[in-house]
Amino acid sequence: MADAPALEVDAVTVRYGDVTALDDCSLTLTRGRVHGLIGMNGSGKSTLFKAVMSAVRPQSGTVRVDGEDPARARARSAIAYVPQSEDVDWDFPLSVRDVVMMGRYGSMGPMRRPRAADHAAVDAALARVELADLAGRQIGRLSGGQRKRAFVARGLAQGASLLLLDEPFAGVDKRSERTIVALLRELADEGRTLLVSTHDLHALPQLADDAILLLRRTLFHGSVTEALRPENLTRAFGMDLGDTRQDDSGGAA
Repeated sequence: MADAPALEVDAVTVRYGDVTALDDCSLTLTRGRVHGLIGMNGSGKSTLFKAVMSAVRPQSGTVRVDGEDPARARARSAIAYVPQSEDVDWDFPLSVRDVVMMGRYGSMGPMRRPRAADHAAVDAALARVELADLAGRQIGRLSGGQRKRAFVARGLAQGASLLLLDEPFAGVDKRSERTIVALLRELADEGRTLLVSTHDLHALPQLADDAILLLRRTLFHGSVTEALRPENLTRAFGMDLGDTRQDDSGGAA
C-alpha cells in the first residue's frame, strides 16, 4: 500500500529455545532512505533480517512490508536480501550473469526461461555495479569486493522496493565500497528503502540518512550524528550482557 510504511516492526520477540534474540523490538522505516543498522555481534541484527524475510516466526509481535505480511511481500519479489556471506560453491560453473539472473526467478515461469525483460534487467543491474565486463566470468574468480557487488546486482535485478544488506562492506576493497555506497544513495533517491547492517561507523555519515542502534530491541532511531554520540554508542556496545550474550542464531557469541 502506497501510504503504508516501507517496513513496520511492532513489538517483535524472537527466541531460539531459551535464547532471546529480539525482545519487544519495534521500528518503522520510511521510503526513499538508507537506514543504518548498528549493533555488536549478538545484538539481533541477523534475526531482524530473518524476521523481515519471514525466515523466522516471531513468538509475538508483527512485521509488515508495504502494509502486508512479509511472506506475501517476498512472494511478489518486493524484498531483496544481500547476506553477509553467501552459501555458495565458488567452484561451481556459474557465471556472474547466472548469479544475477537468479534475482529474476520469482518473475519467471516454472521452467525458468529468461525473457527479454529478464535479460534487460540483468544487463542494467550489472552495469550499475560496474561488472558488465565480467558478466561471463565464473563467480569464484571474482575478488571479494566484486562478489559482493554481484550479489547486490542480483537484488537490483529482482526489482525489490525494500533491500536488506547485511555487512555489505565486509572484506571488500575501497573501490567496491565506494561503488556500493554511491549505488545505495542512488537507489534511495529513486524511492527504494534500504536497511544496511554495518560495523563501519566512520562511513555511516556518508552512507545513511538515519541510524538504528539495536541490542535485541531498538535503543535509538534517529539522526546519524545523534546515534554516534558516545553515550548512545555506549548503550549499544558497552553494556555487560553477561551469560545472556548470544549470536543471532542462538549459539554462543
